[in-house]
Amino acid sequence: MATRGQVLIPIAITAVIIGIVGVLTIPADSKLADVKFPEGVVKIDNVTLNVQVAETDAQRSRGLMFQDQLPYDQGMIFMMDSEQVIPIWMPNMQFPLDVIWFDSNGNVVHIAKYVQPCQSALETVTCTVDNGGGKPAKYVLEVTAGFVSKFNITASSKLQIISI
Repeated sequence: MATRGQVLIPIAITAVIIGIVGVLTIPADSKLADVKFPEGVVKIDNVTLNVQVAETDAQRSRGLMFQDQLPYDQGMIFMMDSEQVIPIWMPNMQFPLDVIWFDSNGNVVHIAKYVQPCQSALETVTCTVDNGGGKPAKYVLEVTAGFVSKFNITASSKLQIISI
């Protein structure tokens, strides 16, 4: 019978290796804590938000990593060139999010509430990836957890891009 050490040591080594590989695969410019994003304004139903805009692969990979909690009037919008299934995962996040996927007409295609950040090196590689219900979207809006409930955002809500 294997001892506890014989079981835990290989698991710990594997977790460290997976964590290192995960960090090394993040684009170099997305690792910086002070990455600057273009800013814009969007409106969902009657709620206006100041948003950081993630429009390049590096910006989308970096997302809201390392940032502090967002006020309810702020968020991040991920913009794609065309509609596609857009997965999200949350390594190095400091707080949970509500995530809303929209089609090219600004219609909600999926809502995920209280998406939790990945907490450990092993979890960063294995944590749940939400793919927007597998439905194609052009935009993904990330906001502080509780936003969807607080502002009654539903499947019939509409995104309007004011300025990007």
